[in-house]
Amino acid sequence: MYVFQCEDSIDGILTAVYDAWASHYGHKNVQLSSDQSGELTLFSEYITVPTDYEKSRKVARTLIKRLGIHFYETICSCAMADGSFRKLPMDKANAIYQTIVLALSRKEGAKVLEYLGEPCISCIFELRRQTWNEGHHLLEFLRFSELKNGILFAQIHPKNDVLPILAAHFTDRLPLENFIIYDAVHQTAAVHSSSKSYLIADASSLNLTFLQDFSAEEETFQKLWCTFFDTIAIEARENSSLQIQNIPKRFWADTVELKKKL
Repeated sequence: MYVFQCEDSIDGILTAVYDAWASHYGHKNVQLSSDQSGELTLFSEYITVPTDYEKSRKVARTLIKRLGIHFYETICSCAMADGSFRKLPMDKANAIYQTIVLALSRKEGAKVLEYLGEPCISCIFELRRQTWNEGHHLLEFLRFSELKNGILFAQIHPKNDVLPILAAHFTDRLPLENFIIYDAVHQTAAVHSSSKSYLIADASSLNLTFLQDFSAEEETFQKLWCTFFDTIAIEARENSSLQIQNIPKRFWADTVELKKKL
């Protein structure tokens, strides 16, 4: 068995799909792995796949052309998921590869996504649902704060790489605003300039100090909101379990009224 080990990202996985397909080892003799910490198995040859954005783009173009944009977006949603979050029957990179192989080998093409009896499709379905559930949760929860320079800034701590979902949504809803959404877990940021599209940038070296320099109005509104939150609270009816269920503790650091409880 040949195991192609790749980076845990959309581009990393699609690069591995390209290399595995081009290897001509035979699909039954190939597996993909995005888990660099996984245990090695006997009688398998491990091949490290460096991320190549040109190869990734070629695979993306082929998927869109032959299987449609919905299929491609489903694959991307799966790649954005945290594969270790739940116990799955196979590595998410391998599930993506096997799904692509299955779709391109059948006349029905993208309709194979309905074949939930297939282990790879079942895995794809679960990972996609996981990503979109968290993405939609954050669409309702995400808070922007106004900085002194007028930029709107928000910070998130998601398990899955949901930044593209949030960036696309708020680019459509706030087209005239300059905003930054910072993913503190994956160390990336969605940057949007007024009347332009957004871009996803590496934010591992981002200086967070200046991002806490709020405008005077923002500080006033935060104080007012905290005062309102504390005033309407009824101590005897406080339900911590329900509060954690609605807003998990990993999000509290991004919530001005709950931050003090940490």
